[in-house]
Amino acid sequence: MQLSEFDFPFDPSLIALQPCFPRDHARLLVLQPLDGSLTHRRVDELPDLLQPGDLLVVNNTKVLAARVVGRKRPSGTEVEILFVKDLGDAIWEVLIKGTFRPGQIIEMGAGVSALVVERGARRTTVRIESPIPWSDWLRQHGRMPLPPYVKRAPTDQDRQWYQTLFAEHEGAIAAPTAGLHFTQELLARLQRRGVGLATVTLHVGVGTFKPVTVDHIEDHQMGAEWIEVGAEAVRAIEQVRAKGGRIVAVGTTVVRALETAARAEGRIRSFRGETDMFMTPGSSFKVVDALLTNFHMPRTTLLMLVAALAGTEFLRRAYAEAVRERYRFYSYGDAMLIL
Repeated sequence: MQLSEFDFPFDPSLIALQPCFPRDHARLLVLQPLDGSLTHRRVDELPDLLQPGDLLVVNNTKVLAARVVGRKRPSGTEVEILFVKDLGDAIWEVLIKGTFRPGQIIEMGAGVSALVVERGARRTTVRIESPIPWSDWLRQHGRMPLPPYVKRAPTDQDRQWYQTLFAEHEGAIAAPTAGLHFTQELLARLQRRGVGLATVTLHVGVGTFKPVTVDHIEDHQMGAEWIEVGAEAVRAIEQVRAKGGRIVAVGTTVVRALETAARAEGRIRSFRGETDMFMTPGSSFKVVDALLTNFHMPRTTLLMLVAALAGTEFLRRAYAEAVRERYRFYSYGDAMLIL
């Protein structure tokens, strides 16, 4: 398929700069591909849209406060670093703009610095020097890594706003944003409705946001991201499927985790490791029946995955409807439910 098929007209004023309050009052566009219908609801109406016996699967990754401002030594030039992945032995993969050579030192304050070890087209790594554990320093001084389309500086409020109720295992550089819509009240109502809940982990990294630069999307290569689908989640999924319930993925990261865990044998199995799964129209879904997701940027792998479930033409119509109705877009924005 051509990359151009995943464009859509868009008004940048629709980009949400903060979440809806309460979070479950966000608007919800419901897509039903079987009959081609689009209906306008709210996230807090999920208990009415799901059935007893359905299972919600959420991502319990926790976002690192991984955005740090430092200064190059000796020039004092200010730079911003995004710490992407802990490689062990105080070595981190980072994203950083500008000219850097191995040996360059970046000072970050209070005796903490980063020494550039590797600087190449594929990745940049640094070695951390810190008098206290680096993870503790990041929690105290790092900023939340808001996406670049959120045109404002991160604030202390983003430490709560940009984290889901399910956040448990630290390691993501971006929130699994579909999970941001849930409140304790909504979860209680879903439980009373008879809707189950299971958790998996996908540490959102560079792979999710790697730009698609090829004309034919089949030529795109995803970056690898860490996932874990545990035995408890597998049991819950198998029990629900045996009783005819639906598996409702909360976010594209959950889809990729579940479908990776089912890829080898065609049915869900426990899995711990990395995934580079890239789902596009024509991909088969072995586990996921329905999807709750936010609105995504044009020409992205996230949009292509959603099109694989909803159908490209139907999804294009849904996005046009969302733009007309002035839904709030992207990470802090509204949501869609594909049934």
